[in-house]
Amino acid sequence: MTGTGTKAAVAWLASVAPDPAACREEWERDPRGIALLPAGKRWDVLIVPGELGYPTLDVITRLVDRPGPVLADFGDARMGFFVPPGTAARWVGTGIRGVGRGAWIVVPRPGSTVGGVRWLIPPDGSGVLTDATLLELALHEAAAARGGRDGG
Repeated sequence: MTGTGTKAAVAWLASVAPDPAACREEWERDPRGIALLPAGKRWDVLIVPGELGYPTLDVITRLVDRPGPVLADFGDARMGFFVPPGTAARWVGTGIRGVGRGAWIVVPRPGSTVGGVRWLIPPDGSGVLTDATLLELALHEAAAARGGRDGG
């Protein structure tokens, strides 16, 4: 990610922090830092098991040029897809956890990996998010393909 892209991404993420300027300053001081940011303002996050998340991300990246931000945790056990605010409250899906208003998420500075949390698709600062309907369809396709592979 370019310096300008990183700066825009940092500003976009930090905009939801209780003190956006302090969040930006902390990331400037320590590029490997993390922030605890509230969901539900500019985005919600749908947390998907890694074994389903990676094939889902493959489907999404075949369909759109620029998906929304995606995080992966230590060991790739879980992936977090950034989706429009309000999605978590309406989401019904077995094994998928919604993080929305009233919840917080650990976010590394764009361009860094901290404690195993890293960006698979970093934010670009434009506010692009993964469309929830597209994510649902991609999850179904990935699960069907995985089921066919596992069952054969």
